[in-house]
Amino acid sequence: QDFTDRTVERALRPYLRRVDLFATVSQGRVGRFDVERTNGAWRGGFPDNDNVGVTGTVPVADPASQPQWTTTTLPYRAIVDADTGRFPVYDHTSVTEIPAGQTQPVVRPDGPTPGSTARAGGGGDYLSNEIAYRATLLRDRLGLHDVLPGGHVHTPVLEFGAGNTDPATGTVTDPGFVRNRLDIIAQVRAIVSVAAGA
Repeated sequence: QDFTDRTVERALRPYLRRVDLFATVSQGRVGRFDVERTNGAWRGGFPDNDNVGVTGTVPVADPASQPQWTTTTLPYRAIVDADTGRFPVYDHTSVTEIPAGQTQPVVRPDGPTPGSTARAGGGGDYLSNEIAYRATLLRDRLGLHDVLPGGHVHTPVLEFGAGNTDPATGTVTDPGFVRNRLDIIAQVRAIVSVAAGA
């Protein structure tokens, strides 16, 4: 509901014309960072914090001009090529689409094809994808696509250390968890620095 009520747009609109770069960030997969190349205009129906799941096109203002896809303008090649930390960083291009003239979704490892309908962006079909879609669509609608680097970065899953993975016997933190957290934070900072300097 918060996304439908345009929380992302209200939060970002006052600042996008004044910043040098923006990145939305969320937790992604184990052991890797992903710079999400493409975001899709689709909600997959997974229940939200109110336990409500809605499947359908991401609802935005002026749906008649709504694109199925938005793209990162972060300098993904520079980010991927830079030594930013211990986790590998990937230019993640895979999406799920319904190709033009067809009815069934297919995974496209190299991004969407012309005229396709979104079923999942690089960040999936839930919160990560939708915040990235909304932020980059707002960037584009403000006429900033060619001048403002912005997009979504998935961090590695923040894992506990070995021997501390059982919820019944584990502790809230451990040295491995702290190391992972600090390394992820440092690498996010390095990624943003690379992007800002590119």
